[in-house]
Amino acid sequence: MKESAEILLLREENLVLSQANLVLKRENLVLSREIIVLKQLLQEALDKMKKNSGNSSKAPSSDGFVKHTKSLRVSSGKRAGAQLGHKGSTLEMSSNPDRIEILDVETCAYCGENLSDIFSEDFEARQVFDIPPIKLKVTEYRCMSKNCPHCKSKTKANFPLHVTNYVQYGSGVQKFALYLMHQQLLPVGRTAELFKTFFNHTISQGTLVRMSKKCYSQLALFETQMLELLVQQNVLHFDETGYRVKGGLQWLHSISTKDLTLYMVHAKRGKEAMDSINILPQFKGTAVHDFLRSYLDYVCKHGLCNPHLLRELIFCIEQKNSVWAADMKAFLLSTKQKVDDAKAKGENTLTLEVITEMENQFSGLVNQGGEEHPLAKKIEGKRGKTKQTKARNLLQRFDDYRKDILRFAYDFNVPFSNNQAEQDIRMVKLKTKISGCFRSDEGALIFARIRSYLSTCKKQGINLLDALSQVINGKPYSIKDFTCNAQAP
Repeated sequence: MKESAEILLLREENLVLSQANLVLKRENLVLSREIIVLKQLLQEALDKMKKNSGNSSKAPSSDGFVKHTKSLRVSSGKRAGAQLGHKGSTLEMSSNPDRIEILDVETCAYCGENLSDIFSEDFEARQVFDIPPIKLKVTEYRCMSKNCPHCKSKTKANFPLHVTNYVQYGSGVQKFALYLMHQQLLPVGRTAELFKTFFNHTISQGTLVRMSKKCYSQLALFETQMLELLVQQNVLHFDETGYRVKGGLQWLHSISTKDLTLYMVHAKRGKEAMDSINILPQFKGTAVHDFLRSYLDYVCKHGLCNPHLLRELIFCIEQKNSVWAADMKAFLLSTKQKVDDAKAKGENTLTLEVITEMENQFSGLVNQGGEEHPLAKKIEGKRGKTKQTKARNLLQRFDDYRKDILRFAYDFNVPFSNNQAEQDIRMVKLKTKISGCFRSDEGALIFARIRSYLSTCKKQGINLLDALSQVINGKPYSIKDFTCNAQAP
């Protein structure tokens, strides 16, 4: 009996131990999962800290005082500075000076003899280029009245069509003010200050705003025509940037070619805005952009910005020691060089042999990346999609969008980068940095439309003051005045 009681007690103790062991195993499993998740979060945080403008899409301004930006360009081998044969822009003497000031010789420098009546044999000339004192010129128009001696009626002269008020600003003041605000990006207050400093004339900020509003309304047809023309292009560049309006965030969308520019403002960044602008829903050419997924919802062809991909590859090389990323970076740059060489020879496409070799090499690199960066295993008991590493996600993008990444090699009209859109949007971004934000939705729309007109005119080689004069006179340049080399057949 005593032995049976001891056996029963041992069994009970073993059962308790077994239950305790089971609890410990469960706790250990939970802790193991938590450790895996915490490691992932820690790695993500470290990766985020290591990102900069040189290895990601972060703006250079986010780098602080440490410069991380690295040029992706390959050295041309040329020496720094102007190249041999470069035509300089040194200040040269004018053959038709506006004013000539004669500095005559009155007396002999050696004996003091009076030389006033002696004819000069030769002269030495020097010229000074300067700006004369600037002031506003006031023109008063007086319409005279006369009585007819025959019928005794009184006839009065008519004012010119552009003279509509008793006192008003002429086209010279208007185009200069619009140029300062919308091309040189001066806020309204600083524009008024400049008028006071340069011309000793006080112009109200309200007057400057009314000038912009009038210009905006005159360009309504230009914007409509630009929307229609852009849809017809073979290749379009797209980009978007945050746009502070009334203290909140809106988005400025840029659609451009090397000949045309259009800016549109919308509260949203993605598909809702793109549908509202209504270019991508109709577009049948190639859209060049970064990897914003909303662009990929449209059925047109796509060309991804390769410098964006190169920066992400650089991150994987620097922070993950990825051999695949280094090989893919070298492949993209070498392919670009092949395209550049072919273009330099006047060729319109790569040969079939080169394209086949390129595609095979790309596929091999993707397979190599799959071995180096395999799919992360699903954590037991954790619901949802398994989070992958940055290198694996980048590899997946190369695999899924290989045609879009290599579009520049298939079609020479498609560039390697989206630099055109980034250049077009850069100065508009500077506007918000200078002015802070727009105080009204209307102000943001006005600036976007006028800047679209000025940017397009500049690309067309049109003097911007002349372009603004046309707007002020009610006859802005229209689409028929522009050259569009990328227009679809």
